[in-house]
Formats: sequence, C-alpha cells, structure tokens
Amino acid sequence: MAGDYHRGEMDIHEQAATYAAFGKMTKWGSLAVAVLLLFITLLFCTPAGFIGSAIASVVLLVGGVLLLKEKPGSGH
Repeated sequence: MAGDYHRGEMDIHEQAATYAAFGKMTKWGSLAVAVLLLFITLLFCTPAGFIGSAIASVVLLVGGVLLLKEKPGSGH
C-alpha cells in the first residue's frame, strides 16, 4: 500500500477551496462580530444612544469592507 503513493499526484482543489472559504468566513465573520460588539457597547454603556451607535457601527463597517475586500491579482 505504501508503494501506491506518488508524491504530488493528489487532486487538492477541494482542500484549497475549503481553506479559502474558511479564511473568507473568518475574515468577514470577525468584521460582523466587531460591528455588533461596537454597536451594543455604545448603545448600552455610553450616552451615545441608538443614532450614535448606528453611525459608529456603519463607519466601522464601511472601513472594514474597504480594507478587507479582495484586491485584484492577490491570488497565489
């Protein structure tokens, strides 16, 4: 059985796609958690109120989307 293995011949497209999907979910999920945490913290722990919390959360969301989006030609 050990002789049947040939290094470099295995199809790894599914593993590579799973790894890329996990990285994207981690990246965008972290942004979502950060935005939600900011909104809830400002809403309940400061006198900012709903509007102030919403504005700060939208600013963080827009900044995060601009910084985290895929850059062209970033594939390895």
